[in-house]
Amino acid sequence: MNVPGSHAPGDQPLQARRLKWHTQDDAIILMRTDCPVCRAEGLTSRSRILVTCGAKSVIATLHQTEDDWLSLSEAGLSEAAWKRLDATPGAILQIAHAPTLPSLSDVRRRMTGKRLSEDAFERIISDVASGKYSDVHLAAFISACSTLKLDLREMKALTHAMVGAGERLSWDADLVIDKHCIGGLPGNRTTPIVVAILASQGLTIPKTSSRAITSPAGTADTMETLTRVDLSMSEIRRVVEAEGGCLAWGGAVQLSPADDVLIRIERALNIDAEGQLIASVLSKKIAAGATHVVLDLPVGPTAKLRSRPDAEALIEHMTAVAEGFGLQTRFVLSDGNQPVGRGIGPALEAWDVLHVLQQHPEAPGDLRERAITLAGAALELAGRAAKGRGEGAAREALDDGSAWLKFQAICEAQGGLRVPPVARHSAPLLPRLAGRLTRIDNRKLARLAKLAGAPERPAAGITLHKRLGDWLNRDEPIATIHAEAPGELAYARDYALSYTDMFTIESSPE
Repeated sequence: MNVPGSHAPGDQPLQARRLKWHTQDDAIILMRTDCPVCRAEGLTSRSRILVTCGAKSVIATLHQTEDDWLSLSEAGLSEAAWKRLDATPGAILQIAHAPTLPSLSDVRRRMTGKRLSEDAFERIISDVASGKYSDVHLAAFISACSTLKLDLREMKALTHAMVGAGERLSWDADLVIDKHCIGGLPGNRTTPIVVAILASQGLTIPKTSSRAITSPAGTADTMETLTRVDLSMSEIRRVVEAEGGCLAWGGAVQLSPADDVLIRIERALNIDAEGQLIASVLSKKIAAGATHVVLDLPVGPTAKLRSRPDAEALIEHMTAVAEGFGLQTRFVLSDGNQPVGRGIGPALEAWDVLHVLQQHPEAPGDLRERAITLAGAALELAGRAAKGRGEGAAREALDDGSAWLKFQAICEAQGGLRVPPVARHSAPLLPRLAGRLTRIDNRKLARLAKLAGAPERPAAGITLHKRLGDWLNRDEPIATIHAEAPGELAYARDYALSYTDMFTIESSPE
């Protein structure tokens, strides 16, 4: 029998302590192994528990300590848990076992090779979006959908579930355009240029982008070196209504929120399967209110799409899913044999974008021409240019400076345009022999940039000095590695020296 006013052991409240423990998006709670709550409830390390603070709750993973720096009456919270609970120092926390998740039985069914219904995907994605899945659960779901590829019905169901789990934007415009690249090609940072061109031509383009999944930079990572990207829904609406377009990070708003959770695990697993890719891309476009989308599909031996048949299969499936939501699409197959532009990494790619928009002498021509091609396709899809005239209109917007003016205006509306950072350390990467550059391994080059620190360290990455077909001399760098710390620079250089097939060089015959 409990004394009035007291708590049963399992209901005993604990005081919140902020640990300033950065665990990315993981909600983690730290408690003593001899904590009465842990003993009463039989909680052990890695248990999933429901933590309540006032009116807010979160499903967190329990970690335990035996040190007495954390008192028996305290529970330490990671930054992710602290922010989701809107906790204050000493706030009272209630701890309980996490509720059972019926949707996990759906995941297990998929793991055994069974196809899932639309209701099953809705249950899973609802739990994912509300933070109820652990990383183990997320990895199981992603792996199950990758090992046995989603069929067309499942792709539509997953897309529908991801759209339904978040907010949706609507616009006072009959036509809302968007552009997306499926990724896999280092440095292909055309989106900021395309958005500036299209908005300067009077089109509505509320562009929300993801951070990098398996690449050294995503559009949001690059734009964050130039302006603020963590805009709220109301701020996105304000910027778009004022300037016609925005360049925001989708993770800051509840547009297909499950996608950002899944992306984090996909990044760790280095998985980007077709079905999940289609649902990820289209759910964000639909939720952002787009009616027309241009998609860039780079094709090459070390790009995400290895061959034209792979691209054609993706086009067929993506078109079928998009049509189910009334979304009009146009696909551009592009060269995926080598990186685009010179920079690989957030800030280095930002410099390329600025140089193209400013018509700087050092602007990479391939990035400029690819952006013109994509913007031209969008202008034609939107009916703003006749067939075959879109590229001319896009080129004019760059040449007359209207795209650069619009880009500045968008950045100012988002919080101001700033100068991208420059890395403190760099080292040249010299070719192992003189000859002609005949092949670049995009995947190994992307990994090199990540080992240098990108995208977590925005100034880190690679500057590429040579392109396919160029002649290389032994004393001329093929690339430069940029890093924020000497250790990261050394680590990246060691990797480059270990993988001599990153660049294939054919020497001239004797």
